[in-house]
Parts: sequence; structure tokens; C-alpha cells
Amino acid sequence: MTSNITERINWFWRLLMTGFCFALFGVGGLLLSLIWFNLLLILQRNPEKRCRIARHSISACFRLFLFLTRKLGVLDYHFSGIDKLRMDKGCLIVANHPTLLDYVILASHLPDADCIVKSALLRNPFVSGVIRSARYLINNEAATLLPVCRERLASGNNILIFPEGTRTTPGHPILLQRGAANIAVRCECDLRIVHITCSQKMLDKKSKWYQIPPKKPIYTITVGEQLTNEDFAVDMESGYTIAARQLNRQLTQLLTPSNY
Repeated sequence: MTSNITERINWFWRLLMTGFCFALFGVGGLLLSLIWFNLLLILQRNPEKRCRIARHSISACFRLFLFLTRKLGVLDYHFSGIDKLRMDKGCLIVANHPTLLDYVILASHLPDADCIVKSALLRNPFVSGVIRSARYLINNEAATLLPVCRERLASGNNILIFPEGTRTTPGHPILLQRGAANIAVRCECDLRIVHITCSQKMLDKKSKWYQIPPKKPIYTITVGEQLTNEDFAVDMESGYTIAARQLNRQLTQLLTPSNY
């Protein structure tokens, strides 16, 4: 009886703190956009330096946010092999996308990484300023996306992409769009595989923020193998399209949870 009461109190506490953290995240995004990023326009005229400061600011805010979620008992998270990511240069970081917080967790440890985001997020007032200030890449800008990716990868930047394009639908196999494979093949870059799992059903495609699990969820982020460009080099006879299709099948296998 006592244990049931304790569990109910714990659940109610996590519900309240989850709501608080979501509100804090939204307010933080607005403050960054309305105040800090506008100050940067005045204080730093060099666009490259301004972008770097903006990205490091975003990463620091995400680390603070995750620190609070951990201390308040909302969730916990563990990294395995994070040093591999810090050593990568000019690499396409490819991750599965089970929950809403995947980008936040990864970006908190990747302050200099580019990210490919959905164009719909530009209409979100809480994150649109963040996307523009960090000069993230928009996935529907087909005419410019590939050349810009090639340029940034060649300069040593890493690019984070979730090739599913949206969160995984619970109970369904993952379906990858071919964007990540196309970028890797045509830009001739290496790939780093990242696996994200969550111990509880939370913030997935079918869940609302207030549908919290009975136990505290624990995220595990495992930095996996690197695929070098030689592993999927283009056969000139078959061409880029076939090479991208083959690589996409390989990525689907590598990112499927049963293969972690």
C-alpha cells in the first residue's frame, strides 16, 4: 500500500515537473530568439563567428535544460562513445528518431554541428529563431541543400540528420527517406551511426507531453560504427541513384532497434 502511494506521488511529481520543463523550454527559446540572438547581431558583425556563438549558446542551454530534467526526476540519460563524435570531422551523423528530445540530447554535446531540420519548424515561434541564428539547413531547399552540405562537410563541419524525417511510429518498422544516403554518396563523406533508445514510452509520435510513463524514462545514446566513404563508393556504371538506394537499405538495417 505504501509503495503504491509512493509511486503515485512520484508520478504526479514527474507530471508537474514535465509541464514545468516544457514551459521553460518554450520560454527559453523565445528569450534566445528575441533577446540574445538580436544582441549578437549588434555585438558580433562577423556572420561566421556569430553563428558559432549562437550554436554554442544553444548547446549550453540544452545542457542546462537536461541538467534540470535529470535533477527534477523527469528523465535520465546516458551516453556511450560520445568521444567518437567529438573526434569526427566532415562527417554525416545519422541517428534514429524515437522521441521529441533526440535532437536536444545530441545537440547538447555537439555545439559545432550543423543540423538538417524540417521546414515546418520555421513556423514554430519557439524554435524558428534558433534555427535561423544557428544557420541550420532546411530539408525542403533541394536546389541549395546538397551544395551547402558539400561545402560545410568539406570545411570540416559535422552534419546531424534524422533520416526518418519524423519520429518513429511506435510498433512500426523505421522508414528512412533517402536524403541522408544521397548526401553521403554525392558529397563523398563518412557516416557516423548513432542509436537512441528510451526505456519507457514517452514523447514518441503517438504521445502527448502529459502522457508520462509509470517509471522515470532513461535515454541511452550509443555512438556506433563509422562507415567510411570507401564502404559505399559509387560504381560509375550504376551511378549515384543505385548507390544511394543500397546505402539507404544498409542504414535501415543499422538503425533498426533489433540490430543495436
